[in-house]
Parts: sequence; structure tokens; C-alpha cells
Amino acid sequence: MKQEIKVIISGGGTGGHIFPAISIANAIKEQIPSTKILFIGAEGRMEMQRVPDAGYEIKGLPICGFDRKNLLKNVKVLYKIWKSQRMAKKIIKDFNPDVVVGVGGYASGPTLNKAAAMGIPCLIQEQNSYAGVTNKLLANKVAKVCVAYEGMERFFPAEKIIMTGNPVRQALLETSLSKEEAKNLLGLNPNKRTILFVGGSLGARTINESILNHLDIMKSANVQVIWQTGKYYSASIAERLKGEDIPNLKVMDFIKDMGTAYKAADLVVSRAGASSISEFCLLGTPVILVPSPNVAEDHQTKNAMALVNKGAALFVKDADAKDTLLGLAIDAVEDNERLQTLSTNIKALALPDSAKIIAEEVIKLAKL
Repeated sequence: MKQEIKVIISGGGTGGHIFPAISIANAIKEQIPSTKILFIGAEGRMEMQRVPDAGYEIKGLPICGFDRKNLLKNVKVLYKIWKSQRMAKKIIKDFNPDVVVGVGGYASGPTLNKAAAMGIPCLIQEQNSYAGVTNKLLANKVAKVCVAYEGMERFFPAEKIIMTGNPVRQALLETSLSKEEAKNLLGLNPNKRTILFVGGSLGARTINESILNHLDIMKSANVQVIWQTGKYYSASIAERLKGEDIPNLKVMDFIKDMGTAYKAADLVVSRAGASSISEFCLLGTPVILVPSPNVAEDHQTKNAMALVNKGAALFVKDADAKDTLLGLAIDAVEDNERLQTLSTNIKALALPDSAKIIAEEVIKLAKL
């Protein structure tokens, strides 16, 4: 049986694609340390930095998405797709992988298309409850489809589907701090209920405005808030908060140690990205989900409703969040019974060892 294998992992664009991809790579290396892994991403996207930071080589394709507002610009897009297909073919030929993995995002399209055409077994990992366009187009060309939600037969051949869940950042699960220790580490009152508002590394305008519009409520609330504004909004928010004295509000542009922040929080307010939801499930975190309206096929709302329908999360529409989100969060975090129910129900949806299970499937395909 072959002991050394070669794997290409392709995709990216957002942390929701990149973190699972890196987790899968790490899990493959754990099982077969001599494995050679190459990533293929999209030029100018965040994977071109995050993947090398994680210790893996990556090659970039000039691929980008279609412009739905200005159709004339798509002539350039079509050229980039053609060029990316050619480049992907050469990269695959030079690296000679045993198996190719797609995690969604622009780069996985041309990479897996070419790999399948060259007779190389392929696997895709779909993080969301509503499959992305790239993965739907690849469904008939791949050998296996790893999913995190029930009912994915709507998008993929049933015989190819494996329910694995989404890999998460391992560091989040390894935090050994108690809740009180985490609060102390962040300079918070260990005896006060704590809400974490987080909108991703760049931030979420609506989540930010739900606090900014109600600073009077924040001042009088008997809770404390960790507020990750995101780097994009941090300067304007700092300007807005000048002269305000709100000791129960801890403002941060970016939180490097999310494990400590999640541990300190009694309740989290977040967008409904697939990776974040998987993290909340494994941690048993009570959460209010505010799906982003700016995503393809409104898939974040579909992700959120998969939890809400099982009593595993609270839900606020983006359009309503500026008016109602902060009040709901304060009411919820002070309700012990509600928090316990949310925690129990969301933990019941957790799928542990996702990266390990996906890695095992990748290795099986490589050894065929």
C-alpha cells in the first residue's frame, strides 16, 4: 500500500473556506506525515497569505467571479477563467497529485475540473446548508462530497454524500481556561454576564450599528460586552465613541485569541457563516445569528434556520438588527433557562472529528 501521497487542496476567498482547508491538510499530515500537500488559491484573495502562514505552499490562479451588475466586464472574467484552466492543468501535471480536494471558492472550479478530466480522483467539502455554485457544478465529476447539513441530496448525488461536519480551528477547542479565568484575562468583571458581538475580521456594519445606535441602553445595562468592530470600521467607531464613558463595553478591532473570547462569553452575537456555526455547535455556545444579506443564494439565512428550527439558536434579520438586536441580547443573556436550552440544543448538533474523517476519505481516494 502506498505510504507517501500527494494532495492538492483548492479553494478559498473567505476564512470559512480557508480554515477548514488548513484543518483538513493538518489532519492528513497527522495520519501520513510524509504527505506532500499543495494549495491552489485565487490571486489577491486571503488564502494567498493565510495558507503560507500555516506552513503550506500555495499557487495562485487569476480567477475571479462574474460581475452581475456590469455584464461587459465579464469578457475579462471569461479570459481569466480560460487562463486559470490552463494554469491549473500545468500545476496539476507538474505536481502529479494522487487526489484533489475542493473546499469551495473561485479557485476550486478550474482546479477540480482539470483534475477530474485528467482522471485524478476528487473530493469536495461543502460547508453550507445551501450548496455553492462551484460545488454544484462539480458534483457529477467528483468521487465524494463531504457535507455538514442534512438534506444535501437536493444538490449532490446521494451515493456520493458523506456527513462529516465542518472542520474548525483546533485551537478553539483546546482552550483550558475557565469562564472566570477568560474574563479576567480580557480585563472583564468575572461576575458579570458577558455578550460577545463579532462580525468577522473585517466587521459587520449592521452588528456594529446595533450597539452604536443604543449606547444609552449599553450604559445602563447590568451586563458587559466584548465588541469586535472589525478593522474596516475601527477608526470610525473610535471617533464615534470619543468622550463616551462606558466601562462595561470592551472595544477591539480584531480578536486574535478567539478561544479565550468564546470562553468568556455567556452569549455570542454573530453572522451565520458555516464555519462559525460549526464552532458554536462544538463549543455549545448560546448564540444569536444575524445572517449577512450580502452572500450568494442567501445561504447564511438557510444556515441559521437549520439551527433555529431545532431550538439551537436565536435569529434576527439583518434589516431589524439595528433596532432590536442589543435589547434581545441583553434579555437573553440574563435568562439562565434560555441560555441552558440553547447550549444543550446547539451542542446536540455538533459533529466532532470532522477534519479527521474527511482526511480519511481523502487518503482512501489517494490509495485507490
